[in-house]
Amino acid sequence: MQLSVIIVNYNVKYFLEQALLSVRKAAKGLSVEVFVVDNNSVDESVMMVQEKFPEVHLIANKHNPGFSIANNQAIRQSKGKYVLLLNPDTVVEEDTFLKCINFMDTHSEAGALGVKMIDGSGNFLPESKRGFPTPAVAFYKTSGLSRLFPKSKTFNQYHLGYLDQNETHEIDILAGAFMFMRRSVLDKVGLLDETFFMYGEDIDLSYRIQKGGYKNYYFPESTIIHYKGESTKKGSLNYVKAFYNAMIIFAKKHFTGEQARLFVWMLQLAVYLQAAITIAKNTARKLFLPVLDATLIFGGMYFLKDFWATNYFNDPNYYDTSFMYFNVPLYILIWLGSVFFSGGYDQPTRVSKLVRGILMGTLVLAAVYGLLDLEYRSSRVLLILGAVWALIATVGIRVIRHFIRFGNMDLGNEQVQKLVIVGTKLESERVMQLLNQAQVQKNYIGVVAAADHYDSKQYLSDIHQLDEVVQIYQVNEIIFCAKDIPAQQIMKWMSRLGDQVSYKIVPEKSLSIIGSSSKNNPGELYTIEIQFQIATAANRRNKRLLDILVSICFIICAPILIFFTKNKSSFFTKIIQVLISKKSWVGYAKTANQAVTLPSLKSGYLSPASLHPQKQFDEATKERLNFLYAKDYSWVNDVQIIWKGYSI
Repeated sequence: MQLSVIIVNYNVKYFLEQALLSVRKAAKGLSVEVFVVDNNSVDESVMMVQEKFPEVHLIANKHNPGFSIANNQAIRQSKGKYVLLLNPDTVVEEDTFLKCINFMDTHSEAGALGVKMIDGSGNFLPESKRGFPTPAVAFYKTSGLSRLFPKSKTFNQYHLGYLDQNETHEIDILAGAFMFMRRSVLDKVGLLDETFFMYGEDIDLSYRIQKGGYKNYYFPESTIIHYKGESTKKGSLNYVKAFYNAMIIFAKKHFTGEQARLFVWMLQLAVYLQAAITIAKNTARKLFLPVLDATLIFGGMYFLKDFWATNYFNDPNYYDTSFMYFNVPLYILIWLGSVFFSGGYDQPTRVSKLVRGILMGTLVLAAVYGLLDLEYRSSRVLLILGAVWALIATVGIRVIRHFIRFGNMDLGNEQVQKLVIVGTKLESERVMQLLNQAQVQKNYIGVVAAADHYDSKQYLSDIHQLDEVVQIYQVNEIIFCAKDIPAQQIMKWMSRLGDQVSYKIVPEKSLSIIGSSSKNNPGELYTIEIQFQIATAANRRNKRLLDILVSICFIICAPILIFFTKNKSSFFTKIIQVLISKKSWVGYAKTANQAVTLPSLKSGYLSPASLHPQKQFDEATKERLNFLYAKDYSWVNDVQIIWKGYSI
C-alpha cells in the first residue's frame, strides 16, 4: 500500500463530499486507501459516505474525541507506506498524491511535507509554510510586526514570508490541513499527541519529526484548495481561546525554565489581546451604521431645533437644554430601534424597511409624547421635521456608501451576480437546475466550454479565453463543473483571475455548489435541501422582540400573576433570563442530540411539545416537532405555545 489518506470530519458533509471526490481522482493508478473518521456529526455525513463512497474505510465515533485521537484511530488501522492527514474542507489536484510520493521517494531525509494552499478566492495561504514558534517569533506575530514586515527574515519567521512561495524549501512546521508523512518516521517519533483536542497538534508533531532527525518540506509543485474557516470557524472567541491554549500546552511540553515561563506568559497575554481585538471588531462591525445614523440624526435635530426656534418663535433659546440630552436621545433610540426591528439593518438594504421603521418609530413617539410631562414636550412640528430628517439621513448615508462601493445609485436593488459556468452544456444545465431549485438568483451570462473545440452558438468561448470573458461581461461569479474541469486547472484560473471574482465548484453528481470568498469566513453553499424559516434574520429578530414583549407583559401583570405562582423567585428569574437573552420563552424540545441538526436557538422554558402538556413524546417525535417548528417558524407559533403550554 503506497498511501493512506485520513480525513477527520465534523458536520461538513458537503465539503467532505467534494474532498472525497477529489481524493478519488488523485488516487487513480496508485495503491491508496482512504479513511474517514467521523466525530459524531449530525448532518448525515456518515450516511453520505456509506452511500457515495463505499470504498472508504469509515470510522463513526459516537462522541467527539477530538482531532488528534480521531486521526490516531485511523493511523493505527492504516497500512500505507505514507500517511496523509487531510482536512475535509480541501480539494486536491489529480496528480497531488503522485507528485508527493515521488518527492518523498527521492528525498530519504524527508520526514514530512506540505503543499501550496490557496483559499476559495485563489489567494495563497501563508500558513502553507511556517517557522518554529519561539517566544520571539510568537511576540512578533502577536504584536503585529510580522504583518507590518511580511518579507522580513527577522519579524516574519512565523509564516517564513522571506521564502519564495513558488520554490521548494525546508521548513519547520506543516499545516494540519495537509500533512504528508513517512510511516517509518511516525513509528519512530510517535503519533499525534492526544493531549491536543484541536489546534497545536500539527506544530507538536512537526517539531518531533525534526527532533527525530528528519526534515519537513514545503512542496509548491502541487496546490490544494483549503476552504479555511469551514471545518473550524475562525474569528470567534472560542477559536482564540482554543488555539492559544493549545500553544500553551505545546510550550509547557517542549520548553523548560525561564524560556517556558516567558512563552506561556506571552501566549496568555495573546489570548486576552486577541479576544479584545475580536470583540472590538465584531462590535464595531455591528454598531458602525447605527452609531453613524444616530450621529447624523442628532446633528440634524440640533440644527432643526435652532432653525425652528429662531424662525417660528423668534427666540433662539426657546427650547430648554433638556431637549438635546433627553428628548433627542429618546427620539433616536425609538427611531433606530424601530428601524432595527423592521429589518432596516439587514443586508441588502431595503429603502422600504427604512421608511417603515422611521414611520413606526414616529407613531410610537407620538403615543409617548402624550405621556410626557409638559416640561419634556417639544413642538409636534419639530417631531415631524425630525422624522423627515431621520429618513433623509438614514437613506442618504446608505446611498453614499452604496455608490462608493458599487459606483451606482441602485440602492435597494440587490446586486445580482453576473454568472458564468465553466463546463459542458449538459453539466451547466444541471447547475442551473440546482440554482433554480435552491431559489438563487443570478444574471446568467452563459457557458465557457471545457474543451478546446466548441460550438460558438452554445458557448461563449473555450476555457483558454476565460479571462477575456470575465473582463468583457464583467463577471462576478464563476461556477466550475468538477466533472468537466480538472482541479489543477480550476486552481490555476482561481489564482490567475484573483479575488475580484467569486468562485464555486459543483462536484460531480452532487446536489450542492460550494465556494468561499474568504479564508476566515464560513464557506458559501447553494443546496436544494430544506430551508429553515427560523434561520432568517427577520424571524430571529421577531422571536427576540416577542420574548421582550412577553417579558414586559409578565412584569406588568406580575401583581396578579404572582398569586398564581408557586415559585415566585423562579418567576422573576425566568423573566430576567429572557430579558438579558440568556434564555427564550420557546426553544427546541430537549432531545439526545439537542437539535444540533437545526439552526441554533437559545434554550427555552417551553417547546413545541408544550402544545400537548399531557402527552409524553419519544425522541423521534420530539425531533420531528423541532424540525417542523424550525422549518415553518412564525412568531404566531410562539404565541400559541406560550398561551397553550406555559404555566408559571
